[in-house]
Amino acid sequence: MSSMFVEIFAWWTGNTWGTRLDTWLHGELVGEDEQGNRYYQSKPGAKKQNRRWVIYNGYAEASTVPPSWHGWLHHTVDVPPTQQNYKPREWEKPHRPNLTGTPGAYRPPGSTLAQGQRPPATGDYNAWAPGD
Repeated sequence: MSSMFVEIFAWWTGNTWGTRLDTWLHGELVGEDEQGNRYYQSKPGAKKQNRRWVIYNGYAEASTVPPSWHGWLHHTVDVPPTQQNYKPREWEKPHRPNLTGTPGAYRPPGSTLAQGQRPPATGDYNAWAPGD
């Protein structure tokens, strides 16, 4: 019972029944990326033309969309990566999940959450005092 409830209402765990039905009725599969995300566009003759969307493989995490598909989803390019010979540029990096709020999050030196000792104060700051 609880898994059915989650599937109906919890959109962040995947697609809901409404999304699945809308995709089945009005969408056509364009392609899939290396992480298993599936990309759709509206069928020809559908009421909402030029609509593009992604159904995530697992949790709905927008940072899992690679740069090649991001441009297509946002109508920056017209041709999906599956229909062209897409080569990533040297500055495009592979996906790294968003680790904010997890033990693997970045903690800069001096952070109260970082491991180890905080660096000592350097003494180059003079606090303001009334009458100075």
